Amino acid sequence: MTDFQRICLVHYHEIGLKGKNRSTFEMRLLRNIESLLQDFPVVTIQRISGRLCVFLREGTDFALHTEVAQFIANIPGVARVSFGFKCPRDMDAMIEAGIGAMAESGQFGSFKVQARRSHTDFPVCSMDMNRIIGGALSDAYPQVKVQMVNPDLTVGIEVVEGSSYIFAHSIRGIGGLPVGSSGRVMCLMSSGIDSPVAAWRIARRGAVCFGIHFSGRPQTADTSEYLVDDIAHVLEKTGCIARIYVVPFGDYQREIAFKVPPKLRIVMYRRLMFMIAERLAKKVHAGAIVTGESLGQVASQTLENINATNSAVTLPVLRPLIGTDKLDIINDAQKLGTFEISSQDAPDCCTLFMPRSPETHAKMEDVLAAEALLPLDEWIPEIMEKIERHDYRCPGSR
Repeated sequence: MTDFQRICLVHYHEIGLKGKNRSTFEMRLLRNIESLLQDFPVVTIQRISGRLCVFLREGTDFALHTEVAQFIANIPGVARVSFGFKCPRDMDAMIEAGIGAMAESGQFGSFKVQARRSHTDFPVCSMDMNRIIGGALSDAYPQVKVQMVNPDLTVGIEVVEGSSYIFAHSIRGIGGLPVGSSGRVMCLMSSGIDSPVAAWRIARRGAVCFGIHFSGRPQTADTSEYLVDDIAHVLEKTGCIARIYVVPFGDYQREIAFKVPPKLRIVMYRRLMFMIAERLAKKVHAGAIVTGESLGQVASQTLENINATNSAVTLPVLRPLIGTDKLDIINDAQKLGTFEISSQDAPDCCTLFMPRSPETHAKMEDVLAAEALLPLDEWIPEIMEKIERHDYRCPGSR
């Protein structure tokens, strides 16, 4: 087969539904993909006919082509990625490229051709391309039937000005919107299973995620901080995290444990966490706080306790996992690649000074009375001064 240039055609769904600002979303996705693919043999990325086309360097083999496509599929905003070739606007060349695309598509029992001519200066119309190229591909694969409805494989043909693009095998992307198209959020990040999934889900909706991790240091080891850094590096691969702020929180938890009724410790911990998160959020112009809470999963996640912590801040608190089953969260963590990291034991602030019987239905009058015992006006500036910052690669944040 002629050595046609390999391409990945990037399809999107939600972006295509946008109106006059559609090009802004397209360019945001293009810039994100371009930045994240710096380590791959990419020549350029262009917008063509409602798609993004990633052109791969000459000599790229099928294995690397597959690796690039699978990487792109995990970038927020991508609905589907198709493997293909760029070739001249010549029927024989398109047939040859189509045969090559089918050869790399694995096993299939039926196919159809779906051609689209974007420029009428090409003499063959879309219907005739379907018929002529479809017939030639059927001759090349006589054991495979042509099936116009729900075929195993669709061979796509895009004829644009100066070139044509042929593709067949596609893989599903994670969908959503490109990171950087929906503002900024501050995500409470533990080293556990839930919060990385919550951040990932909100990144898929186009938000730039800034994380804040409350460490039990100096009352515990700093193991959780290393695990959160490992989690951030996983999220960083597809541009889903911009920064992690680490808060040494152990001494303040100890003071809370001494000063407030044991049953209310967890609510007090979380109210102070939310206050710190809100101050940081305002510094980075984030419009919401994000947590990994799921309704009723633990004592702090009852409706009454959620209300008690929410009332500590004025920013909206988003909970992407609020109605999600734990097994579904684990499944997402495994797909994301954070599950093994989060499954490691690490002492952190979540397990520090835990009461035997935490309050599950906190009353606001009790919460406010307990909080009045704490010197928050003194603590909060101290904590803000102690915060440590770690940056990650997130093209959507620029």
